[in-house]
Amino acid sequence: MAAKMLRRTITARKQLSSQVRQIRNSRQASNIRELGQVNIPETKSNIHCLPIVGQIEGHMIIDPKNKTTKYEHIIPQLVALEQNPEIEGILFILNTIGGDVEAGLAIAEMIASMSKPTVSLVLGGGHSIGVPIEPISLPTA
Repeated sequence: MAAKMLRRTITARKQLSSQVRQIRNSRQASNIRELGQVNIPETKSNIHCLPIVGQIEGHMIIDPKNKTTKYEHIIPQLVALEQNPEIEGILFILNTIGGDVEAGLAIAEMIASMSKPTVSLVLGGGHSIGVPIEPISLPTA
């Protein structure tokens, strides 16, 4: 009887391991891991919240111990939000000490060029390159 239970446990663990591998190797997990690309969740809200938290990471890789927001993750999300007819406005939650100047300016320029209303809410800090993101996003509100 114990041998039978052991076989069932081993079989269940193998199936679970197989499922975990499938999830890790799935396209969605790969997109999140490699590109930071996520699908905008289908929601009934017409306002999308987009956090910019930690250092803004651009062309230089910052120490993985630091909290970062990568501009190559934000830009595709901004494009997707701009093209989504169901999204009528964007709320940026900003808490940054700054970071890569070129990356921050790229984000700020993308926000400024959006046709949809944008509002930024600064929680914590909006320092250094975070400063241009804050005021540029306010006038369209």
